[in-house]
Amino acid sequence: MNLELFKGMDCEELLKYLEFLLRNYRLVDAFWFLKVEEAYGRREAEKLNEEVWGQVGPMTLKDLKRYFKIEEKGLEGLEKALRLNPWTNIGGHQITRTDREIILTVPQCPPQVARIKRGLGEYECKVMHQSEFMSTAREIDPRISVKCDFAPPDPHPEGLFCRWRFSISEGDS
Repeated sequence: MNLELFKGMDCEELLKYLEFLLRNYRLVDAFWFLKVEEAYGRREAEKLNEEVWGQVGPMTLKDLKRYFKIEEKGLEGLEKALRLNPWTNIGGHQITRTDREIILTVPQCPPQVARIKRGLGEYECKVMHQSEFMSTAREIDPRISVKCDFAPPDPHPEGLFCRWRFSISEGDS
């Protein structure tokens, strides 16, 4: 990987480039899903998405832990990792932390919003995110449990696509 170009950039240029990369990351993901759906149907695209994100979750976490020296276990380590995860920033996810849990909410999910705008309807992402979040949490601390309050295909409130809860039971603290 050649990083020479970036060494001469100032902070504003680096942030602009980061924004560009995150946007392109989102677009590649979106078009990959749409092309698989077009060729093989929505259910097959959802199934492949579940497999991909089940593998990408722990890979991303391993890299985040290494690059950003995340050594904390429990909710503290998970919160750091979730805040650094590219999709948290791409999707505008909101993270709320209490002593007992982390609540991750997604007010405007970019892939779902784009699908609705184009008349494609929501795709089922609950199982995919369950797999992703379980493997992500496990990479930080196997004691962390993941609970979904709602995610497509579940009904959800207007302006809120999904909500996830991460916790460690009191006996495991």
